[in-house]
Amino acid sequence: MIEYLLKRLGMALFTLFIILLISYTLARLAPGDPSKSSMLEESGSKSSGDSLSAEKKELGVNQVMRKKLHLDKPVYVGFSLWLKDVLTKGDFGTSVAVDKGRPVTALILEKLPVTIHLNAWAILITYILAIPLGIYSCMKSGTKTDNVLTFFLFLLYSLPGFWVALLVQATLCKGGHFPIFPLKGLAPSGGEFGISTWQTLLDSSKYYILPVFCLSYAGFASLSRFVRAGMIDVSAQDFIRTARAKGLPEYLVVLRHTFMNSLIIMITLFAGLLPGLVSGSIFIEYVFNIPGMGFLSMVALTSRDIPVMMALFAFGGALTLAGILLADIMYVLADPRISFKARI
Repeated sequence: MIEYLLKRLGMALFTLFIILLISYTLARLAPGDPSKSSMLEESGSKSSGDSLSAEKKELGVNQVMRKKLHLDKPVYVGFSLWLKDVLTKGDFGTSVAVDKGRPVTALILEKLPVTIHLNAWAILITYILAIPLGIYSCMKSGTKTDNVLTFFLFLLYSLPGFWVALLVQATLCKGGHFPIFPLKGLAPSGGEFGISTWQTLLDSSKYYILPVFCLSYAGFASLSRFVRAGMIDVSAQDFIRTARAKGLPEYLVVLRHTFMNSLIIMITLFAGLLPGLVSGSIFIEYVFNIPGMGFLSMVALTSRDIPVMMALFAFGGALTLAGILLADIMYVLADPRISFKARI
């Protein structure tokens, strides 16, 4: 096992290096100048009387900014200098546009708990609802009930998350036709003195319902279909017929034998959940103005904040590779027929 984990860890580090190199190259080749974009706010605040001196000053600051971001050097040199700072100092640099002058690490650590909290609820609800529905669909396979569920779930899966977020925001939030939920944010702006804890939890939960729904409905629809397909495939095996021939109750056949032997599909899907903590909530957090990693990613990409972008690429790539490695370990735990020696 140790040999297998070391081998996979080495492959993961090499893959992460390639991901970061490609990401840095694309960030450098993208149109626009990050150093100039970071100066737009300051240049817009200057009066017309001293525009010439302001322009000269901005030009000098721009050169300093380009040198700080290694934009005055070739791509491979700039990437090697950035990687050296990360490996030797653990320094991802400072933000040049999102929160100018603030360390990128502190910025991410501030936003990360918000996204984890939001996505943890989405993942929990997805699995709690999708697994029983997938089992039920398998037991009702070929019936009208299964056909109706299949149509409804495929309809949910086909709806774009960004469009659904805008639709529910325009319909169910303040200012819409049915103003039930808050429009933006993730917490009440202020509370009254003496308010109870349960009332506080209730008020806070209203901010989570729509974002969590927008994050979970597509995963819920797809996961339930995968659970159904996996269980139908397993139910055609000989050992399932043998279990029924022995007179076992149907619920034991379904739960103990059919469901447990179809866990490989759910483990495979679980590998994509970790990177989804960041990438999956970009548009949802932006629409609902939630100050998490998704919102930070959107602002960093639009403002060409290369230090923040590279830190997010590194974080997302590491989560993706960690999810794949974790899924490989879970394969062995779920299926005794799979061994680390065979994979080595």
